[in-house]
Amino acid sequence: MDEIDIPRYFLCPISLQIMKDPVTTVTGITYDRESIELWLITAEVEDESVPAAMCPVTKQPLPRGSDLTPNHMLRRLIQAWCIANAKNGVDRIPTPKSTVQRSLVLKLVRDLNKSSSNNNNNSLSTLRVNGLKKMDELAKESEKNQKCMAEAGVPKAMVFFIMKCFREGKISCLGLEEALRILQLTCKHSIEFKHIVEDNLDFIQSILWVLKDHNNNNQEIRNFDTIIPHALAVLKKVTEVASSNLIETLSLDLFKQIVNLLRNSSPQITRAALHILIQTCPFGRNKIKIIESGAVFELIEIELTNPEKKTSELVFCVLAHLCSCADGRQQFLKHAGGLAVAAKRLLRVSPATDDRALCVLESIARFSATREVVVEMLRVGVVSKLCMVLQADCAFYLKKKAREVLRLHSGSWSGSPCIQVYLLTRYTR
Repeated sequence: MDEIDIPRYFLCPISLQIMKDPVTTVTGITYDRESIELWLITAEVEDESVPAAMCPVTKQPLPRGSDLTPNHMLRRLIQAWCIANAKNGVDRIPTPKSTVQRSLVLKLVRDLNKSSSNNNNNSLSTLRVNGLKKMDELAKESEKNQKCMAEAGVPKAMVFFIMKCFREGKISCLGLEEALRILQLTCKHSIEFKHIVEDNLDFIQSILWVLKDHNNNNQEIRNFDTIIPHALAVLKKVTEVASSNLIETLSLDLFKQIVNLLRNSSPQITRAALHILIQTCPFGRNKIKIIESGAVFELIEIELTNPEKKTSELVFCVLAHLCSCADGRQQFLKHAGGLAVAAKRLLRVSPATDDRALCVLESIARFSATREVVVEMLRVGVVSKLCMVLQADCAFYLKKKAREVLRLHSGSWSGSPCIQVYLLTRYTR
């Protein structure tokens, strides 16, 4: 394709690539939609006080809210040229899909509300399922559609639909999976979503209902692996915007269901569950509830499988929170591999993991260091790993934490060969 002479006006002035969706700005210059939209977004982030960006070609003011007019004639010319040069390896440019019309979305929402109010009518039930599938397709199609749907009140409709399924106890309710996915995709664009769920305990109970039936292997749920990721993703969004009063009232049962999903789940489900634990842990008695749910044991078991970097960072973040209280440290020390896995992961994953692992070890050494624990820290390699941190090429604050832990029980560990080696290599004689 490098040898083909591409017409100059087919190329976007920003990306210098063939335009897939040419649009013309108010300055009269045509760009590829993706490139000019990214240009406008970048300009807005850099300086929000300036009412207009600058046109890359003419250097004239280009208002960020101005319309981008599709250049259909140029797009057809580009498509025709691509077809003519297909034998030379040029891929055809597909016709871009237009943004969904707000009127269509509003009609789909009205149909959903109408069908949900009368479950006895089979034709209305079919209308509801077809409407949810259509909204699902539109939401997956593009982020622009998601924004349009959010502005049309789709997240609110999905929240009420999920709550209605919960109240009726219909875990097999047709459209539940689609509703969860639509809500996951559109809620991030909705200002209204926060106001709907920030104190909505019934909606939390609805999500718990989905998770509980999954963990109980309810055969009415047909697609475990697709429903649960969406339910957890929605719950994660809720915990990010919910009021502290609502988060403090989360039940022990909810945390048990989340902890049950930590093991034997996909990395996506595990990370979503960990994010929820991190978000809710600092509020009220949630820390104790999470510990009572058996989270400490499950987290250590996850780390024994050598998970990927992001998962390890989240696991140790939760462990650092839980080990800041006596019950968490007690559960951590009850697991035969707790101290060993913390030592093993030090300096092997990331600075974030090192920081959280050192916080765990410091909490243990400072507040729960019985004679047996101090001996165990030496035996499983915690002390030698702390000495390695002091000599490794890592951040100063990590070295400082490691040094503080070593000083706490220097008398008990002073006879250790690793301490002696550290002293010999640290200070020249």
